[in-house]
Amino acid sequence: MPQAPASPPFETVVPDCCNVGVVARVLVAVNGTVFLADIAQGSGWRGLLAASVLVEPACLASLVALCGLRRISRAIPPWCQRALCALVPASITSIIIELFLKTPDGLFALSEMPATQGMIVAASFGIALQHYFELRTRAFSPALSEARLQALQARIRPHFLFNSLNAVLSLIRTEPLRAESTLEDLSELFRVLMRDARDVTSLEEEIRLCRQYLSIEKVRLGDRLHVQWKTGSISDKMLKKARVPSHVSIFNPLFSPSSAPDSAAHGEEGARVGNHMALQNIRERLALFYDLEAQLSAGPVGDRFEVRLHFPYVRGD
Repeated sequence: MPQAPASPPFETVVPDCCNVGVVARVLVAVNGTVFLADIAQGSGWRGLLAASVLVEPACLASLVALCGLRRISRAIPPWCQRALCALVPASITSIIIELFLKTPDGLFALSEMPATQGMIVAASFGIALQHYFELRTRAFSPALSEARLQALQARIRPHFLFNSLNAVLSLIRTEPLRAESTLEDLSELFRVLMRDARDVTSLEEEIRLCRQYLSIEKVRLGDRLHVQWKTGSISDKMLKKARVPSHVSIFNPLFSPSSAPDSAAHGEEGARVGNHMALQNIRERLALFYDLEAQLSAGPVGDRFEVRLHFPYVRGD
């Protein structure tokens, strides 16, 4: 008998509590609310310190639990996921109060808080924050993110295309075979640029595309381009499993005004200042993929301008 088709996975509405940006927003929201409530009650610093004995461990433990829950959330109906976002912090808060704060000689006034009251407060935070993150996710829906990413890519492609074509033109008469190879690399790179902007790729594929890109740039820059690959500590399995957003990063020697013959005519200051459009494009793209977990730093290092990107290791299926 033919097997019944598998049920499609449910939508994930549990916040990504493994993400640093989500963790930071939750901690700021909860601690900020507790601080304002403490001011309103006039409890002073002692009351705030007492509250932190419960708030901090309850928040962190709930975030860890929801981080693990999100990994199996696609098998759980959305209404159940929303309920768990309230029940998990409520249960953890109750356990902390009963097991750790209900001592005969409680250190702080918080030891007198009933577990029921703590559960209600924690569940309220859970419901409110889950709703906030769900609305935030819908605001940055795939359609909107795709439109923004496509717009960012469209601003980068012309500059890349013109440089690449100029590099090929310089080879057609003198090195036709190399020009043909360069056009093949260019074709492959544009095939990647034309795919879905939301796609991520394997680290192995990204390194291969980087090598193709750099082979094109080597034609244009010659001996001025030096590349050093450090992949010895990465296993072949990790190269295939690690998922990264499809982009390329490079660094260039710093511009020296004294080396340009027309620098005096155009002004040295104007030669140094750029519009930083490419860097801003990359920052926005990383933010769409990773929120606060990705970082981009750029600036002069010695005699070159260097860009460093940091983003988390994401393992593919």
